[in-house]
Amino acid sequence: MCSLKNLEAQIVRFRDEREWKIYHTPKNLAISLIIELGELLEHFQWKTDEEILSAVRDEAKRKEIAYEIADVAIYLILLSHELGVDLEKAIVEKLQVNGEKYPVEKVKGELFKEFSRV
Repeated sequence: MCSLKNLEAQIVRFRDEREWKIYHTPKNLAISLIIELGELLEHFQWKTDEEILSAVRDEAKRKEIAYEIADVAIYLILLSHELGVDLEKAIVEKLQVNGEKYPVEKVKGELFKEFSRV
């Protein structure tokens, strides 16, 4: 496995070698991220949880889904890069914020109404 910073460097290098940076504005990257999320969602649309679990047992189908997840991650990492957001740091900080917002002793196993709109 490689670190998020290493992945970011690989992704940026891949992009820059192809001279695609000019197209990678924050707006275009955000739009592309949503498009890729839509492609991921197509694998789940109109399917029951049982059908989805059955589909991912198939190696080829699981690989298709994995590649869509990878596309989403690539665009998210590129967007973070272009905005100067340290994604790893932001994730760690956000987990801490969420930990304070949703303390285990109050929300474990439950979605309390008071927390559902927070």
